[in-house]
Amino acid sequence: MKRVFRSGARVFLVLLAAVTALAGCGVRQTPGTEDDDGPFPALTGEYLGQTPPGDEPSLFAPGIVSTGMYERDIAVSPDGHELYFCVVLGNYDQSAIMVARLEDGRWNRPTVATFSGRYRDLEPAITPDGQRLFFVSHRPIEEGGPAREDADIWVMDRTADGWGEPYPLGPPVNTGEPEFFPSVTRDGTLYLTRDQEGGASAIFRSRLVDGHYQEPERLGPEVNSARAQFNSYVSPDETYLVYGAFGREDSLGGTDYYVSFRNDDDTWTGPISLGRRINTKSGLEYSPYVTPDGRYFFFMAARTPLAEEGFELPTSAEGLLEIHGRPGNGLPDIWWVDAAFIEELRPAEH
Repeated sequence: MKRVFRSGARVFLVLLAAVTALAGCGVRQTPGTEDDDGPFPALTGEYLGQTPPGDEPSLFAPGIVSTGMYERDIAVSPDGHELYFCVVLGNYDQSAIMVARLEDGRWNRPTVATFSGRYRDLEPAITPDGQRLFFVSHRPIEEGGPAREDADIWVMDRTADGWGEPYPLGPPVNTGEPEFFPSVTRDGTLYLTRDQEGGASAIFRSRLVDGHYQEPERLGPEVNSARAQFNSYVSPDETYLVYGAFGREDSLGGTDYYVSFRNDDDTWTGPISLGRRINTKSGLEYSPYVTPDGRYFFFMAARTPLAEEGFELPTSAEGLLEIHGRPGNGLPDIWWVDAAFIEELRPAEH
């Protein structure tokens, strides 16, 4: 979270033009269209017209969202007509928020969002009422200033013409330390991650009172149980929290997904692993999200055939390039699965 975005949106558009030619796997579509960036299928229906997943995770929108580039983070508007996700280049040197919209019954090609592309932006989050969009950015606080080394949380308000101008959330939420991965409940409560000394991180919560966010409170040891836990998704009714945790003894890899359930007295259950259905040996698992309708769980994961038993690496340059240019190449992609399993993890007494 400490590298500066040093170039504009053009590189994302060029790369997306190359990979969207792969679009079509697992997609409900009619004859597509041609534009300056090449062919693009006519996608209809919810969630980019993708075949809904079942109990086992599926790659989301292969060739369209999950392309072989480094993709993470996803946010869907309550009406289902806007879908945001992030593309990362390099070792987090560059990143931008992408958007696809359902217009006149068809999804348009994902493009860099108009508010993104100049600075390093990540982690969009739309409020349950659809009226605000939070995201994380390294952009300068003062217009014309240099990009910031540390991240802050920014927000935009819905207007009659779309989104208004981004503005920093400001204190007491934003501080001199990095704040990131916003997630918002139905009553406006904001969950976020804040870096701590020595490379640790913890999950905080800020209540919205009379239109103003209060001093964030660090959640208790039931949630903040390890050296680093971060990137939490909170359900709109604030009954559960899904997040990444690093270095726990029950982890399958460096970072795994966990869920904590909130009790009536505002305490939380300890972390419950999402299990081998979701977690793998990869350490690149730290961007959870549940859709506004509660039906699907989206998550970032670097699932690759290179980790599968019996996989043989191609011996030709062409074979290696083919693997490199598609999902499953070792970089994170976006996956989705039926979200019903989350409630099944809730302890019986809760």
